Amino acid sequence: MRNPLPPVPTSLLDIEVAGDLRRGAPTARLVTAPADDVESEPLEIGGVRITGKAGDVQTVPGDGPRWVAGLGDGEPKQYRKAGAALVRAVNAGLAEDVDHGGKAFRAVQLVLPEEASGEHVTELALGLLLGGYKFKVTGEDPKPVVRTVRLVAHDRAVSSFTALVSRASVLAASTALTRDLANTPSNIKTPAWLADTAARVAGPGVEVAVRDEKWLAAQGFGGVLAVGGGSARPPRLIEMTYKPSGAAKHLLLVGKGITFDTGGLSIKPADGMHLMRTDMAGGAAVIAATRAIAALGLPVRVTALVPCAENHVSGSSYRPGDIVRHYGGKTTEVGNTDAEGRMVLADALAYGIRRFTPDYVVDAATLTGAMKVSLGLRTGGLFASDDSLASLVRAAGARVGEAWWRMPLVEDYAENVRGEFGDVRQTPGGPGGITAALFLREFTEGLPWAHLDIAGPARSEKNYDEVVPGATGFAARTLVELAASL
Repeated sequence: MRNPLPPVPTSLLDIEVAGDLRRGAPTARLVTAPADDVESEPLEIGGVRITGKAGDVQTVPGDGPRWVAGLGDGEPKQYRKAGAALVRAVNAGLAEDVDHGGKAFRAVQLVLPEEASGEHVTELALGLLLGGYKFKVTGEDPKPVVRTVRLVAHDRAVSSFTALVSRASVLAASTALTRDLANTPSNIKTPAWLADTAARVAGPGVEVAVRDEKWLAAQGFGGVLAVGGGSARPPRLIEMTYKPSGAAKHLLLVGKGITFDTGGLSIKPADGMHLMRTDMAGGAAVIAATRAIAALGLPVRVTALVPCAENHVSGSSYRPGDIVRHYGGKTTEVGNTDAEGRMVLADALAYGIRRFTPDYVVDAATLTGAMKVSLGLRTGGLFASDDSLASLVRAAGARVGEAWWRMPLVEDYAENVRGEFGDVRQTPGGPGGITAALFLREFTEGLPWAHLDIAGPARSEKNYDEVVPGATGFAARTLVELAASL
């Protein structure tokens, strides 16, 4: 019987670095666009005009390179865009060859420009690895895709480029795994499935404990139990631990793991509800980042917590007006059952801080529609109680191609979080993204803490740069790079 899902984790292509061209394999070339202030003749190869615009890929007839990809001004981020566009074009060319009875190729050679640095090669590798990602549940045989890209460096820095490509492959794999988990349809992706899959893919060096609903009840995880109470699929808590010897710092990662979100009794409109299979993208990023941190052997201790629940509608659903007691005893007045993410994060934050006493705390969640309005669909919202940690997150994101904008924790709204019948309000008045962050801050015990609201960039409806339609995998690479910086 055919597996109903593509394999998780997705297998990415291999990238080799070599010193010379090999006969027989099709080749590709990268070119920069002429500067605006320079008069020059348009570049033509095989009779095809080449613009050099970043991401513009032309197929060229003749005996020379089969594809020419533009690099724009040659900045590192343009290499990522060019790599992603090129691998899509190569896959399309391979499928066309096979459809017309031609010989299938499985490798392509890409000649690196002389000016390409290590940073350029890293960005190029990320684009090549992620640009061709595809998740599709189908009964048809998959279309052929290129398996190997051979970067030709002309004997220049082959060993150092190889090491950079190897690291980029781990980062790309973390993004791809995040996409896999978030794209998985929710008829398959129960809290138990997500927890079991996290345990299966964690890799060497990571210990995984899966806590069931009985354990959650015994420990007092009232937020997780309330949100998951309306579903026939009971909640779980994923607890991942990476403890390298000699680690000086301890990082607590917490990710929202809502495997499907109807909104509960405060039900969502039908339009767009199908996208709620990705409402655990923050939890997926935390799972994938922990796996990658261990794979890289980074010398920082990591504890990762993903509270998993399905927010559904039934006679046992929690209600607006309920008062819920979280782990540790703090109570929340429920105002809207569709603000469920903060309910499960509150439990996990309180538990993780009390149980593990970390040095830094970072949570990631598709939390508020307000952040999509504020920052659009390509930038993550960053809230932080500590300026140094905020700077580390932004710098980490910049190094791996993920943009963050720091948002304010406006103290004037903090009083709105105070409850009348409980300790805190779930949905206080004021700007939604900020008040949600202020709610979560109540559970962080004053530790250096960052909250990553990825409601906007966690999904995409079209190709851009290395992103493809569906779950984007946003935040996973940032979390890995942040751990490296600690």
